Amino acid sequence: MTTTRSLVFGLVSLAGAVAATPTMAQDMYKSGGTGLYGGLNYTFFNLDEGSADADFGALSGKIGGLVSPYFGLEARAGFGVDDDTVGGIDFSVDNFFGGYATLNLANESPATPYVILGFTRIELEAEGPFGSVTDDDSDLSYGLGVNIEMAPQLSGNLEYMRYYDKDGTTIDGLGLGATFHF
Repeated sequence: MTTTRSLVFGLVSLAGAVAATPTMAQDMYKSGGTGLYGGLNYTFFNLDEGSADADFGALSGKIGGLVSPYFGLEARAGFGVDDDTVGGIDFSVDNFFGGYATLNLANESPATPYVILGFTRIELEAEGPFGSVTDDDSDLSYGLGVNIEMAPQLSGNLEYMRYYDKDGTTIDGLGLGATFHF
């Protein structure tokens, strides 16, 4: 857990250093400037484990920085807001956080496609009539997304991500959100 915190703090520190660099051009490309950003997302999670197939939702925040129009670093954290009941068992995400790198296809259009790669720690809870069980674990996470510029300092976001894939359990997410550029 200390390694994950160090990774998150390192990413946030690096993003701050990137924002302080005076030679960075804010509007290098229409869809992929440089600088700090923060955002909010709602993620539709899907848990697939054996016979259990649960869908639940989470809110998350992110903060990051673009090192160049093509490469960025970000940290995310979130918590569950919508549960799903399968076979009398209530599944939910308690919380999750991670650090990620993005490779962006900056261009002159308002849309910036990207791939994302990093590590996520996720804590899930299963609650039934005889008690509850929580489990947390970390795994390599990866996905694809697109940021769409809606105003000079605001973009919308759509993203698919595989957050977890170990021991016959997969957790995928489809996220919708807004990103504010500083």
